[in-house]
Amino acid sequence: MYRAYCAVCHGADAKGNGPAAPALKVAPGDLTLMSRRNGGKFPDFKVHNIIQGDGTVVAHGSREMPIWGDVFREMNRDESKVALRVHNLTQYLASLQQP
Repeated sequence: MYRAYCAVCHGADAKGNGPAAPALKVAPGDLTLMSRRNGGKFPDFKVHNIIQGDGTVVAHGSREMPIWGDVFREMNRDESKVALRVHNLTQYLASLQQP
């Protein structure tokens, strides 16, 4: 899922260097440093909300990042499947964190 939805902007290595990154107004963030930037703890709730579309990211300004919760709902209206997709992406990002 990460490769399909996130890597185009954030890069295959999640460091913000995806092929679409140069076209964005603000460079995508390095997703491997979220824990480090949050005092050593992965911000599960915040990341979940951003993917879901409930949170905002100042760097995204007018929300260039798609609201994946809405995209997942278009794929399947079953809220449990939407929640599972958001959860899986969140957990994958947690697994990429650098110390």
